[in-house]
Amino acid sequence: MTFPSKHTARIGSLLICTTLACSGALAQNTERPDLEGIWTNASLTSLNRRSGVEPLVVSPEQALILAASVPVAGLEGGLDEGDGVNDTPALAGDDFGTRAYNNFWVDPGSNLALVKGEYRTSYVVNPENGRVPRLDNPQYDFERRNFGARYATGFGDARGPEAIPNAERCLLGFGNKAGPGMMGALYNNTYQFVQTEDYVMILVEMVHDARIIPIFDSPEQARAQRRPVALEQWFGDSVGWYEDDELVVETVNIKPLQLSQSSVPITKAGHIIERFSRSSDNEIFYQFMVDDSNIYSQPWTAELSFYATDDGLYEYACHEGNYAMPGILAGARRLEMEAASK
Repeated sequence: MTFPSKHTARIGSLLICTTLACSGALAQNTERPDLEGIWTNASLTSLNRRSGVEPLVVSPEQALILAASVPVAGLEGGLDEGDGVNDTPALAGDDFGTRAYNNFWVDPGSNLALVKGEYRTSYVVNPENGRVPRLDNPQYDFERRNFGARYATGFGDARGPEAIPNAERCLLGFGNKAGPGMMGALYNNTYQFVQTEDYVMILVEMVHDARIIPIFDSPEQARAQRRPVALEQWFGDSVGWYEDDELVVETVNIKPLQLSQSSVPITKAGHIIERFSRSSDNEIFYQFMVDDSNIYSQPWTAELSFYATDDGLYEYACHEGNYAMPGILAGARRLEMEAASK
């Protein structure tokens, strides 16, 4: 597991401007929401509603009670107050990996998600039970591996770099940070939104994932500009347009390697529609709808909010600090040698 590395150097605007310099999209003509700025979606709410919790909306008092018992880093009842070293359990214990975290390393938020003044117990709002309606026997298998078990036990496939999870390889942030279906996670829940006439760029603090979304005059024009299906991209083929003071983004054809480790997977037959609007001076209301009959029993919708923050967007030096990779691979080769010698 690679810990985040935050430095005091701010992200320069030069790189962003250079990235957005090429223009191939058509500028929109309708009213558009102002999404520019630095935002955070940190909260202790998760995609699915917890077992035993029924309402979507709770009072501020109830929210604090529920937040105090939210598992953080796999630990029931909140953050581990220990030093993260002396109380480390035995190798392959049920919570082996979780004890690496304490208050110093994590910043998931301090309360449930606040959405338009309401404290929410799940991001999922439809179905009403607050849970993703996965089919019992989906018609498509992404060969999803149990990354949770790998994280907790310390054991996993290390046949080569490609067998190691995307986040551990510093390819993508974990927890669906960049989406589509952008949600908060254990730390680095900061985003920068940049709007031009032809593009919206969303820079994610974790791993510096960047989504560059071309903007068109209408959904018809946007869909007519889809990339070839053979071009499977990280974060998918996203196109956008403005509609009723909202930014609407439709995404298809997400890279299968990303989906195998995503909490919001879709097949090539599915799509995800995201909507961004300004609900107040310091809040972006964010909604995403997922539709794929190969995986889900019905289309489903999730909602959360991004709030303006004075905290800067900091460098996430994942590759520079990823000393675990050589150790993981070298250890696996040593085990293979020992097994062969016997």
